[in-house]
Amino acid sequence: MILGGLMALATAWTVHAAPCTAEVEVHNVIGPATVDFVKRVQRFADAEKCSSILLTINTPGGVLESTRTINELILNSPIPFLCLVAPSGGHAGSAGAIILQACHVNGAVHGTNLGAATPVGMGTDLPKDLRQKIVNDTRSWLESLTHLRGRSDSFGKDIILEAKAVSAEDALKLNAIDWVGSSADDFLKFADGREVKLAGDKRGQVHTGVRKPFELDLRYKVLSITTDPEYAYMILLGSLGLLYFEMTHPGMVAPGVTGAVGLVIALVAMNKLEVEWGGLILIFLGVGMLIAELFLPTFGIVGFGGIVALFLGSIFLFDPVKTGYQLPYMLIVPTVALFAILFLVLTVLVYRTRHVRKKGGFEDLLGMSAKVVRLEGGNNRRGFVELRGETWKFESPADLEVQDLVKVTGYSGLVLKVSRE
Repeated sequence: MILGGLMALATAWTVHAAPCTAEVEVHNVIGPATVDFVKRVQRFADAEKCSSILLTINTPGGVLESTRTINELILNSPIPFLCLVAPSGGHAGSAGAIILQACHVNGAVHGTNLGAATPVGMGTDLPKDLRQKIVNDTRSWLESLTHLRGRSDSFGKDIILEAKAVSAEDALKLNAIDWVGSSADDFLKFADGREVKLAGDKRGQVHTGVRKPFELDLRYKVLSITTDPEYAYMILLGSLGLLYFEMTHPGMVAPGVTGAVGLVIALVAMNKLEVEWGGLILIFLGVGMLIAELFLPTFGIVGFGGIVALFLGSIFLFDPVKTGYQLPYMLIVPTVALFAILFLVLTVLVYRTRHVRKKGGFEDLLGMSAKVVRLEGGNNRRGFVELRGETWKFESPADLEVQDLVKVTGYSGLVLKVSRE
């Protein structure tokens, strides 16, 4: 019993002796790239044995579907999310304000604001009934979040129904956030030790520690550009348009290549395809394009598209935190470069063969010597010659005799044109 108690005490001390907080910045439009990043930071926190996750938020908003997915990740997380609107001058607009309400502990630094979460269409006017339906659904959803976290229900209604936005200080007075201060370190000190509700109605304490940043890598940066809602919409329609143009104008090549790569990126951007599966498809597409380049007279267009697809696919393929594998750029770049060089060399060799004269045709007989072996029906200008052990019919512009030596000057069908040597 005593030994068991000592072991349990030692284990507890080991867990809490040096706790850490995984830190990530959400500073762009909320979209599928953000969802992918939040999933990865959760796995990063688990791998590093961190006891909390700090999200610093500075966003104008984003896609409602992605916001719901991120909130589901936060609400079902076994470790608490600590969300802070920062830096000073930043804001948590629209989707950012909704995510803020889902977090176990939230706050903002001085000089920031939050709110204005009324759903809007992507550059379009929604029908009145549809708009009302979306607004009411979002309002009730946000009310459930504020009720769960014990925050202001009225603030949740106001930012949806009236697009209300307030300063950090006013948000604290309205009980929309838990803390206002000057720095992220002060916020972590405030959050440390607080009791919060975790997944499954479990209660737990927040433990903060050494901040371990999860850096914004190239994968996220590429995804964040392509998954902006407006860009994703334009990429999808543009890709479909290019593919249609290629089908109606076969042989243009460039529209088909661009459309194929763009379509895969658009499916990832619109949350219809997992990032890793998108990467795998891009790799297969890239290799297929490189092979096709060897057989198609596309002057490098298909090959270039294949290299781009291969590079993007390699970036998207592995999540090192999830799989334990990582493709470093020091491996991706040389590998793609090797494929590019190999493709270039093979393409040059293939194009050179197009200028090599074909063997085994009548052209090989031109200029060769032959011997007349028989005349045809007493006509000294027609008959048969022996050439390389074969007998060929001939025609000559001048009279010939058997045993005369002649030179092949041309052909017509299967009849050789000859002249006396």
